[in-house]
Formats: sequence, structure tokens, C-alpha cells
Amino acid sequence: MGAAAEYARRLEQQRRRRAEGQRLDLRLGLAKLATVAGWLILAWLSLIRHLFAGAWLWLPLALLIFLFWWHDRVIRSRRRAERLASYYERGLARLEDRWSGSGDAGERFRDPQHAYASDLDLFGAGGLFELLSTARTSMGQECLAGWLLAPAAPAAVRRRQAQVDALRPQVELRETIAALGEDLNQSVNPSRLRAWAEAAPSFRRLWLRWIFAALAAGAILLLVYAILTGQFAWLFLLVLAEVLVLFRLGSQLDPVLANRGADGAGLSLFAGVVERLPQPLPGAAAALRQLAHLSDWMEAKDSLLGKGLDFTLLYSVHLAYAAEAWRRRYGAQVAQWLDAVAQFEAVLSLACYAYEHPGDPFPELDESGAPHFLGEELGHPLLPQATCVRNSVTLDDSTRVLLISGSNMSGKSTLLRTVGINAVLAQMGAPVRARRLQLSPLALGTRLRTADSLQLGRSGFYAEILRLRQVFELTQAGLPLLFLFDELLEGTNSHDRVVGAQGLLRALLARPALGMITTHDLALTAVAAEGGVAVRNMHFEDQIEGDDVSFDHKLRPGVVQKSNALALMRIIGLDV
Repeated sequence: MGAAAEYARRLEQQRRRRAEGQRLDLRLGLAKLATVAGWLILAWLSLIRHLFAGAWLWLPLALLIFLFWWHDRVIRSRRRAERLASYYERGLARLEDRWSGSGDAGERFRDPQHAYASDLDLFGAGGLFELLSTARTSMGQECLAGWLLAPAAPAAVRRRQAQVDALRPQVELRETIAALGEDLNQSVNPSRLRAWAEAAPSFRRLWLRWIFAALAAGAILLLVYAILTGQFAWLFLLVLAEVLVLFRLGSQLDPVLANRGADGAGLSLFAGVVERLPQPLPGAAAALRQLAHLSDWMEAKDSLLGKGLDFTLLYSVHLAYAAEAWRRRYGAQVAQWLDAVAQFEAVLSLACYAYEHPGDPFPELDESGAPHFLGEELGHPLLPQATCVRNSVTLDDSTRVLLISGSNMSGKSTLLRTVGINAVLAQMGAPVRARRLQLSPLALGTRLRTADSLQLGRSGFYAEILRLRQVFELTQAGLPLLFLFDELLEGTNSHDRVVGAQGLLRALLARPALGMITTHDLALTAVAAEGGVAVRNMHFEDQIEGDDVSFDHKLRPGVVQKSNALALMRIIGLDV
């Protein structure tokens, strides 16, 4: 069964459960009201009219308690069905190319100075992160973003490919993770949780805990004594002493009881994810659930009851000692747990993508020989599959640069993004949109978009050459460079553009680099002669019939023989 049919089947199942839950939710709400009303009537008949013994009033109360328990289970089941229905609706939207703008766009990971992220639309509405990410936790999202922003070592890529392939068919596992809770991203802050867990102890003299326990026990005994005798003086003095203790320890209590970076519900859900890791972390889930209970107690300390317990039993102090004991035992392991969950969620996101795109193969990462990028029938993964036109691209020792000419809207920039985004997918361990892709480990640098800046006093041309320098410097980073330049040096005159392009190409060809350059300026195509056999001209073309312009977006050898700029201007009514 394909992904679309499986998702549709499961969606219908969850919608039925949601509808059943809504009906039962309403009925149980009415049943509770009826039980309360019935109890009030029975209480009147028993206590006022004395028709039967008051002991019988416990029966409707027991029924009410049972109804509350049952109703709570129904509500949780209904909410689970709602979460899963939403999960499968998003999955079908991805399969039907309706996903853009409906998920987490990863805007917080945007970096305008990154060597390729903005040019390749990795983040933002309709970006690659939004398509890939099904992560529930912020650490999982950060891990996935990190994989997008930096190529992994070949061994890591192969390990991720194996993990993705193993998790690809496990729809049930992904459903279980999706059903865990409301929003782990909001309830667990990994950096704060780790900092809290690894912080230095606030209470070093552990023997004081026994003194505080004795004070609490004394308060209980004196309270009983005061109730029996009516003498509260000794209790008052002890409570005063405990208030002084709380005041003295206040600065030590706050770092332990606050800034944990997670609430009880979030920690329980985090434990649920840890419990389902392919490689178990012994004791981690139980420890996190223990911390979740402690966290719930910590949050209760500011309530009226909590304040009362503080002044009589040193509630906050005992909680702080319990939290310190947890940190001493497990604090050093929290970073490992967070990292394991982050990587698991990132791999699970790629596994979901692989399941939904069974025709996309894993690339072959080849570390032998010269730098190369050999892509057969490459497609852009952010474009609808039905309209995506595929092209093959070969970059190797014999053809290190493709110089691509063509008219407006013919597909030049899209091809560059297609090559770039598939290089990103390949080196993060994901399947690629291609019939086949083989590549060597490559650093990636692009110049597809530049803009002037009034604030920085930079023209568009100056911004472009700064970006070119940034990409050029990647050749010194250790990996061979894959560069993608759209309309190289477009902010200057034709003569300077040709001279500058020739110089830049000579410098790049003198280093371990290969790539693609697009241009409207046919004078630039002469650079192929300057570059020798290492530079090859390719082109896109269009067909103009009357007022209609059409494109097949297919890459062809050689230099384009015509332009459509004037024709397009005439079509929209400009008299040229």
C-alpha cells in the first residue's frame, strides 16, 4: 500500500475515533451533571426528609468519581485522535503538494550570511526544512537544521542512510511519536534543561537534610499537640524558625527549583520519546518521569497550599534536596539523552520523507578519484512532481564548469537550485530527487540572490562580489567546492563582466572546484574557449508563437541562439 492510501486509511480511522470521542464526551458530561443533580435530590430526601440512611449517599458519589475517571480517559483519547488526524492531514498535504506554509518553516534558523541556505530556500515558507521536518522537539528541529547547514562526513552519511532506510516503513512508530502530547517544542527547552542538570550543587552539606526533616517532623507533632491542648506557642516558635530557614536558604533554593527548562508534562513526553529510541538508554525514561513528578511538585510550591506547607514542613527545602539528588545521579547523562532524541527525531523526519517519496533513491557518496557530481534526471524536491522537469548534470574532471545561457524564465536558476538542494540532501543522509546521483564529498557555495543595503551602504554589485569572495574562500576549507553562480557579475558592464568572469574561473579552476554559472550575456559564453575543455556551454531555450511564450525547461548542449526579452516586453504592451 502506498503512502497516500495508508495515510487516507489511518486518517479515516482517527476521524471516526474523534467523532466517537466527541459524542461520548458530551454524554459523559451530561451524565456527570445528572449524577450531581441526583445526589442533591437524594441528599435532600435523606438529610431533610429522613427517608433513608445517609450512608447511601456514598453510592452516587462513587459513581461520580468513576464518571470523572472515565471522562478523563475519553478526553485524552479524543485529543489523541485529533492530534493523529492532524498528523495524517499534514502527511496527505505533503503528498498532494499542498504543504507550503502549513508547517514549521524554521525561520529561526535563517542566516543571510550562510554560504547557501538562503539561495536554496532551506528555511522559510515553502522551504526544504518545512517539507522535511516532522520533529516534535526543539532539539530535533535544531539537529535537522544543522544537518541541512553543513555536509556530514561520508561515514556519518552512510550511517544515517542505513537508519533512514530501517525506519522508513515504520509508520506505526511515527504515529506513536506524533500522538505523545500537545507540543514538546514549547514545553522542553534543551539548553536550559541541560544547564540546570549540569549546574554545580547548591546544597553541599547533605547532613543538613536530616535536620530539616527533624524540623518538619517536629512541626507535625507540635501541630497535633496544639490541636489537642490548645497551646500554640511552641508551634508558633518552630514555624518562625522555619521561616528564618527559608529566608536564609532563599538564594540557594531558586537555582534548584527554577529555570529547569521543562515542565512536568514536557518531561513526561520527553520520556515517552526516549522510551522508543532504537538504541535504548537504560534507566533514562524512568529518570525523566521521576524528574517530571518532581517538576509537578515544584510548580505546586507557589500555590496557597504550597506556601502553607513551606512554613510548616519546609516543603521547598525538601524538594530542593530531592532535585539535587536527581542531578547528582543523572545530571551528567542529560546531554546524552538530549542528543540521542535530537538525532532520532532528525532521522525520523528523513525516514518519513523517504516513505512518502519511494521513487527517490539514496545517492552514492564516492570518496575515490577527482571531485565529481553526476546526476541523472535531477528534479527539484520543492516543486510538484507532476510539473517538475528533470535534467541530467555531469561535473567531473573533464567538465568542471557548465556555463548555461538561456532566455528569461527558461529554467536556469531553477536548475542551479535543483543541483544545490540535491547536494544538500545527499550529504545529510536523505534520499534525492533523481534517478541516480553519485558525488564526491563537496563543500557548497552559491550566489543566486544578492541585494543592496542602504543601512550598510552597499550596492548590489558590491554585495555580490563580497558573496563571491565568501564562496571562493570555501576552497581553503578542505573539501572540494561545488559552486553555483546565477548571472555572474550582473551589476557591471559587459567588458568588465567578461574579464572578471575569466579571472574568477581561472582562479577556481586552479583549485579543487567544479560548478555551474548561468548568464543572459552571450559574451560570457566565450569564456568556455578561455577555460578549455574544462568549461562547457549548455543552454535552455523557448518557443514564441505570436503572443504565447512556452518553455520545455530541458537542458541542451551549446550556446542559446535567441533571446526573448524584447518579445516579452511587447507581449505585455511595452512599445519597443
